Amino acid sequence: MLDTAAVPLVVASQTRDPVEALNSLLRRIGIPAHCTWIPGLQDLADALIQINPEMLVYISQDGAELEMIAKLRDRFAPELPLVVVRPQVDEDVIAQDLALGARDCVTFNNPTRLQAVVARELRAHRLERALEGTLRSANDYRKQLENVLRRSNDAIAQVQEGILVEANASWLELVGVEEASAITGQPIMDFFEENTHAALKGALIACLQGRWKDHALKVHALLPDGSAVPLDLTLSLGEREGESCVRLVVPAQKRDDRQLAAELADATRRNPRTGLLYRQSLFELIAKRLKTSVQGGGRYLLCIRPDHFSTIERDLGAVESEEFIPAFAHLVKSQLLPNDLLGHYSGTGLMALLERGTQRDAEAWSEHLLDKVSRHDFPLAGKSIKATLTVGMSLVPNVSPRLDAIISDALDAARRGLQRGGNQLCAFDHTDADARVQSYDAVWIKHIKAALMDNRFRLVQQPVASLQGTDTQMFDVLVRMVDTQGKEVLPSEFMPAAERNDLLKNIDRWVIAAAFNFAAKNKPGCLFVRLSRSSALDPTLAAWLDAQLKASLVDPHRICFQVTEEVAASYVQEIRRLASALHERQLRFALEHFGAGRDPLGLIGKLQLDFLKIDGSLMQGLPDDEALQQKVKLIVEAGTAKQIATIAERVEDANTMAVLWQLGVQYLQGYFVQTPEEVVISAK
Repeated sequence: MLDTAAVPLVVASQTRDPVEALNSLLRRIGIPAHCTWIPGLQDLADALIQINPEMLVYISQDGAELEMIAKLRDRFAPELPLVVVRPQVDEDVIAQDLALGARDCVTFNNPTRLQAVVARELRAHRLERALEGTLRSANDYRKQLENVLRRSNDAIAQVQEGILVEANASWLELVGVEEASAITGQPIMDFFEENTHAALKGALIACLQGRWKDHALKVHALLPDGSAVPLDLTLSLGEREGESCVRLVVPAQKRDDRQLAAELADATRRNPRTGLLYRQSLFELIAKRLKTSVQGGGRYLLCIRPDHFSTIERDLGAVESEEFIPAFAHLVKSQLLPNDLLGHYSGTGLMALLERGTQRDAEAWSEHLLDKVSRHDFPLAGKSIKATLTVGMSLVPNVSPRLDAIISDALDAARRGLQRGGNQLCAFDHTDADARVQSYDAVWIKHIKAALMDNRFRLVQQPVASLQGTDTQMFDVLVRMVDTQGKEVLPSEFMPAAERNDLLKNIDRWVIAAAFNFAAKNKPGCLFVRLSRSSALDPTLAAWLDAQLKASLVDPHRICFQVTEEVAASYVQEIRRLASALHERQLRFALEHFGAGRDPLGLIGKLQLDFLKIDGSLMQGLPDDEALQQKVKLIVEAGTAKQIATIAERVEDANTMAVLWQLGVQYLQGYFVQTPEEVVISAK
């Protein structure tokens, strides 16, 4: 027997009358149907997500929209039974509808069969859902038991509806509390520093929805004495007293003799008061890192110096002012990613090696650090001390980097920043167009042309992950050159010379042809292919694309071309024509590096867009920067209003992902998702 609770149904029909007839017919046999009428397919996806129905019914004269309805069902509610109601049915019609994804095909002319089919499908759906839930619960409980047995010394706290409801002895010891009653029943956010709230809230919501994997969240827990301790939290979905909860776990540190020896060796290389590398050890690790190839983007060496330390020393005295150095070092260290290197250079000066997607990302990180330090209160000697800093930055070349030269460039940049008054970022200028650059270009021009002639380029793809838990099979396409010895050459090495010498259009066309061939063969959900400025403004591009579409037989909807916001803002009319030409061919269009310009939101209303790729520079410092969070939120809201999907670029840590979840960003890409992987394909 079906239970008496209201049964939510979504009914797609051009008119309301058949919906009322269906509702009445089902109620007569004891099914208290609650039918939501969907007259247009544009509202169907939202209805499937928001209503969470138990059945989808399609009422139609000719079944013309059945294939599209089935695709929407498969995408947003794949387990949902779909029943078609037609004026007349026969064996051929039923077979045709079943092939398109329906569970059955019925008619109002035979109400007994219609009622029986609906009852059967509802019962089967509920049984399948109950079985799936039972299996999932059993599996979850088994995993939870195994985790508890395996990690009995882990610090564990449980949270329900934002309230800390339970904590084990290890958690109490970790946060310096003797009795659980001292902390249970209070909002979980009260036990963490405010700048980690946004990331923790996002992670809690994602975990409750079953969409948080084994990502470690970096937070700072507040201790009773007012100090803070950094923690790496893992989150898992659990159950307490029949209600869902989120389990926060700080894994116990297990050390063996080898690990202890390694930690002791590492400790001798670090300043015990700051935990940072001594100068010589820092140089050794930087030199070792420079011998390896950067996976993508670039490396940047930063000289970080507090401004006017002599004034702090005069105000506090020589002894008390020494406490500023570890406080300053800890603040800088808290802003780094795990792969960054940081250590002492001289006196109060620090030096850092960053790996970021673009120079703008490194600049954005530095600007965030400048703002962070200027707003921070350093409690020293009973006073609240304010400070600023200057950052000198140099780009680490990909080919034959010389550490002495790189350090010299960063120090020169820092000195220029101090001469200008401090509290600023100053980057070393390498833009001199002298004979050395021309000679460099001449070599690369020969390599690029030879690689094009010999088909020595290849594609790599970087996944674009969904924050909604679906496997979208979307990839961003990147290009690599292969030299005559078979060694991979990153675009950061040859693209500047290609741009200066009008070769980008040739490379673009190789990439487009290869991407079309790959999409036609492998049928991904979407491939993002970038166009340089010269290709985006090329009036012959549309005709060339027609030939490529015809030759490759690719489904054009699987391809999304992208240009930078900077190009779109500089050539609005030309990019508008490009977007229109692409959509005429059923190709999709996106803006990348979006949000870093002067008026990004103004572009949204001027162009026909499918995606906005939010610039990676806005991800630098996002978890604890409310202004950045508000900027990203405005982009998401503007995109949502225009039905434009949003993708966050160059996401590199779990905290950023958690905040993006809370802000409503739909997709993300970056090394946190996955490093680029090879696509074995050529343009021929």
